[in-house]
Amino acid sequence: MGYKGAVQPLAGFQRRYLRGLGHGLRPVVVVGKAGLSTGLFDKARLELDAHELIKIRFAEFKAERRALADRLASETGSEVVGRTGHTALLFLPHPNPSRRRIRPPERPSSAGGSA
Repeated sequence: MGYKGAVQPLAGFQRRYLRGLGHGLRPVVVVGKAGLSTGLFDKARLELDAHELIKIRFAEFKAERRALADRLASETGSEVVGRTGHTALLFLPHPNPSRRRIRPPERPSSAGGSA
């Protein structure tokens, strides 16, 4: 059963922007021996509500990390915006537009021009 208020699909340039923001983040959710439990889903929802963009580290289940990241995104209503090694980035904009801190660009920036 998914979380209410799922994010609209993001374009490639928006994912790239979010991956750039997430590069310096520390993992706030760690998938360990217990795997994907109710407590882990609750923790991920809490962190997404607080931060909108979170990094998840897979300490265990490394071979299944892609499927687990997809399931975690589905259960929290978020979107996987990046996967690198044993980590994944999830994004879920805050349901209250006035509390949103991260705003992906609406259109790609031109490669040769200035902003």
